[in-house]
Amino acid sequence: MSHQRPLGPIVFHRSGPMSCPYLDGLVEQQLFMELGGPNAQETFEHLSLYGFRRSHHIVYRPTCNACQSCIPVRIRVADFQTKRRYRKIWNRNADLTEEDVGQKATEEQYKLFSRYVKSRHGDGDMAGMSIRDYSNLVVASPVDTGLLEWRTPSGYLMATCITDRLGDGYSAVYSFFDPTEERRSLGVFMILSLIELAIKADKPFVYLGFWVPGSPKMDYKASFEPIEGFYRGAWSEIRDKESWGPVTTSPCGKTL
Repeated sequence: MSHQRPLGPIVFHRSGPMSCPYLDGLVEQQLFMELGGPNAQETFEHLSLYGFRRSHHIVYRPTCNACQSCIPVRIRVADFQTKRRYRKIWNRNADLTEEDVGQKATEEQYKLFSRYVKSRHGDGDMAGMSIRDYSNLVVASPVDTGLLEWRTPSGYLMATCITDRLGDGYSAVYSFFDPTEERRSLGVFMILSLIELAIKADKPFVYLGFWVPGSPKMDYKASFEPIEGFYRGAWSEIRDKESWGPVTTSPCGKTL
């Protein structure tokens, strides 16, 4: 699969220091650019190859002076190992029906989103989002973005995943689900569903954003195998996860 460099220069900015959302006591800075115009999709796909992540019309990657612990990761789906645990999760959710609803943001989704955020991330930036803010996550996306929904036989909306479609795979932007249904392991189930979609579409990767060794809420990402991380300018398989602790050295990257 070939990837073309986008037309024109890519102009980056660097954010000011912010409190790290993953590791206590550390400061985060981001390298970012604004997406827009007719080449937005092409630019985004190019930058995703270098570990960049999208939020709204911004693509970003941590660029911290004293820490390299945020590792962009992606699942190599052709070699994905279906563990017994994953088969159990898949079977627990066999009653759910999946539907791609495109860029259709609804009040029903927003209510589920609000319940999830209040339950799991009540002190985060998303806790105060209005329905308009939520809608903009999808409708205002400058790239190929869609929503996947999972419903029970009665029509109850159980889970939703905002997904960016790339030439080489799918990127899980944000997922949310009924927080009272812990037994279903819906977060893992949605990733398994994206893996299945990628296999059917003959796309090699599912992008999961950043894995942060030492951050409990990010540990689940490292359980998918084989998983690749973008480190020191290249993607490589993460084999010995125990050796990937919080890294506090100067960053070493590849020129874009």
